[in-house]
Amino acid sequence: MKLQPDSSPAQFTISAQGPGFVMVNGVRYEHGICVGSDMPPEVWGQDGFAALAESHFARLIKNQAEIVIVGTGNRQQFPKPGVLRVLMEHGIGFEIMNTAAACRTYNILAAEGRKVVAGLLIDPLPHTPIAVRGDDL
Repeated sequence: MKLQPDSSPAQFTISAQGPGFVMVNGVRYEHGICVGSDMPPEVWGQDGFAALAESHFARLIKNQAEIVIVGTGNRQQFPKPGVLRVLMEHGIGFEIMNTAAACRTYNILAAEGRKVVAGLLIDPLPHTPIAVRGDDL
């Protein structure tokens, strides 16, 4: 049984993830992106989960990925089956999870030499109002 992957290691890995951001190869992104093991990050899903359409998922298969990982932000949410149809029609496996789990899973699969693409939604940080005291005015 062969234990080594046929392909080379990923060119693009997720180097960090946290509230309001994800980093790929040390570059910070504060909006949704798609990235592949051999596909540089591109803007993806910047309008959030509710705006995801079939066209978003069609973009994820353009480099012939064998699996697509979808990170839906801080919490796992499931898109309507119709928007995932393009993945099913092309026989591409996919997993839906929160973005932190998607980042970890993407890195594991990419390190194994798998042809993986991740669509990662980034929830914006909540706006925190600045408290102003009366004597500061």
